[in-house]
Amino acid sequence: MPSVVGLLEQRELTARRRMDGLREEADRIQAELVVAEREWNEWVIARSRVDEVLSPGEGNAADPDAVEEPSDRGEPPVRPASSEAAKPKSVVPMWRAGLAWLALSADYQRILQALADRNRLGQGPLTCQEMAACFGLDLVPAKIEALRSKAKRLTARGWLAEPAPGRFTLAKSVAGPGGGT
Repeated sequence: MPSVVGLLEQRELTARRRMDGLREEADRIQAELVVAEREWNEWVIARSRVDEVLSPGEGNAADPDAVEEPSDRGEPPVRPASSEAAKPKSVVPMWRAGLAWLALSADYQRILQALADRNRLGQGPLTCQEMAACFGLDLVPAKIEALRSKAKRLTARGWLAEPAPGRFTLAKSVAGPGGGT
């Protein structure tokens, strides 16, 4: 009959081997994640650059401010960021006629789309809790308050209206996803 200490050592060794194997797998996955994040960032930068090139009014040779000059330190020329391209954690621009929803980050666009769908169906305003449920988020205070913060920011910038406290709808002047009036 094996000793208790011998059985414990055997189980400890098995657990140690499993832990080492999982740690190696985690290191491999972490390395793959770093590569994937780098690739994703390169695609984000590429899309941003294409947006800058294709933005109307950008790169106009008649505009003296649009001329790019390399810096004295040999760095690439610095261009002003396009106000039309949405950036992660970007500032919500003031709504104006002709401004497309693409000027907003994906989270803000999703809120506008949900409210536009409600308007199209002839339904009333949404609360942030109802929005969270529509988006499939957990109905916990943190998620609801994050949506409320975004909705309030959109309201302050003219994209949404708040006809009753805590109930949001598209502002009358805001149209569908293409923007405009």
